[in-house]
Amino acid sequence: MSGPQIALLGAIAGFTIYLGLPIGRLRNPAPRLRAGLNAVAIGILIFLLWDVLTAAWEPTDAALGDRHWLTAAKDGLVLAAGLAVGLLGLVHYDRWIARRRAPPAPLSKGPGASAVTEELSPRARSRAANLALMIATGIGLHNAAEGLAIGNSAAKGEISLALLLVIGFGLHNATEGFGIVAPLAAEGERPSWGFLALLGLIGGGPTFVGTLIGRQVVNETLGIAFLGLAAGSILYVVIELLAVARRAGMKELVTWMILLGLLVGFATDAVVIAAGV
Repeated sequence: MSGPQIALLGAIAGFTIYLGLPIGRLRNPAPRLRAGLNAVAIGILIFLLWDVLTAAWEPTDAALGDRHWLTAAKDGLVLAAGLAVGLLGLVHYDRWIARRRAPPAPLSKGPGASAVTEELSPRARSRAANLALMIATGIGLHNAAEGLAIGNSAAKGEISLALLLVIGFGLHNATEGFGIVAPLAAEGERPSWGFLALLGLIGGGPTFVGTLIGRQVVNETLGIAFLGLAAGSILYVVIELLAVARRAGMKELVTWMILLGLLVGFATDAVVIAAGV
């Protein structure tokens, strides 16, 4: 299979994420629907967190089993660093965004002061939009690692495995698009098509980029680093979405919908498991 064909498969696997994004355009969803969408997203992301950490820890676990202590230490440190950067990086990013959102102190009482306020206010995004961007970023890092797996399989001549990975990751990414826009639906915000396109590019594009890199570079440490970053950012987002779920107050509905999200995650991962990953 030629390079362009492999790249096309990587693009297909990544951009199925757009299938779930239009849910964010729902007009004024009812409170129970908002809470349910948010909770399903939590379930999907909890599954992704488990899936990502399992894949990221596997090389370290194997090295420990083979008593390759230096390899195990190196892989473990790469994973720990990725987790720290992914988690704490978003904490600092969120704090920086909060400072930017804070209204600036008026410089004067003249007409220029209101003009400055009007100019700055369109640049400030809502918290729900920022959370959607964070989810897209975390999923994008995760999908970069998936792209590396597709590209590595093709580079080793395992074309049937690469095709199965494309199918499995494509199905998985379709549910991830829904998880990205859930905070917007939960807050009743209706994003523009342009913003949805940006979210899809951030979340799905790295699968394509990872496929291109993976076809040229077969490097396990690089994959661990991407997975660690993804796990840290997904963990942060899960914490944020749980806070939204608590504010909704619909404990029974939220619990059932989190369970549904988990089951959806396992169901869409079945094809990837069948591929032997």
